[in-house]
Amino acid sequence: MATIELTKESFSDVVGGAKLALVDFWGPRCRLCRTFEPVFEKASQHHPDAVFGKVDAQAHSQLAAMFRVMSLPTLMIMKEGFVIYARSGALPLEDLEDLVGQARALDMDGVRRKRAARRPTASHQRSQGTPRPWRGVRPPGTLA
Repeated sequence: MATIELTKESFSDVVGGAKLALVDFWGPRCRLCRTFEPVFEKASQHHPDAVFGKVDAQAHSQLAAMFRVMSLPTLMIMKEGFVIYARSGALPLEDLEDLVGQARALDMDGVRRKRAARRPTASHQRSQGTPRPWRGVRPPGTLA
């Protein structure tokens, strides 16, 4: 499957219903982004059952801000609505393939239990200000 250009309007429809989605936040003037582009495209052809989407972070800055993208390229992997991986920088194909394999193998029931145990109460969330932008979003890191 080829990569899909994502916008603020299409993001939830395309990624929200996907069991596994990889999103590349990139910029047109980013040299590292251009290096990562063919790797991301090739991986998308190896995994036709997963959604591979690209977000132009410059054109869709609100979407990039919602996911706290600070540098480009940033790769996010989402499984069943949870961001399970978020890290900036380009990856070689072998590392990207390894991440996809880890994401597929990740026990989401365990992730849900772990996140529920860490989730503050509703009253605590209201006192903290704005709600989280996407269920399961966490700071950049490794697989859940």
